[in-house]
Amino acid sequence: MIIVAIAWIYVVLMAAIVEASSSGGTLLGAGMTFIFWGLLPLAIVLYIMGTPARRRARRRAASEPPDSGSHAPGDTVAPEREEA
Repeated sequence: MIIVAIAWIYVVLMAAIVEASSSGGTLLGAGMTFIFWGLLPLAIVLYIMGTPARRRARRRAASEPPDSGSHAPGDTVAPEREEA
C-alpha cells in the first residue's frame, strides 16, 4: 500500500511542477494542485485503509491486563524518613 502512496505523490508532484513551470500556471496553482489532488485525498485514503489496524490495536490494548509488566507493583521510591 505504501508503494501506491509514494507513486501517487510522485505523479501529483510532477503535475504540480508542470503547472508551476507552464506559461499560464502559478506557484499558487501548483500548491493547490499538490494539496487538493495529492495530500488531501491520500490522507483520507490512508486513514480509511488504516482503520482495521487501529481497531485491532485498540482491541489488543483492551484485552491486556493493566499491569502486565515484569516489575513488582508498588512505589519505586522509598518513603522519606524524618529525624526526631
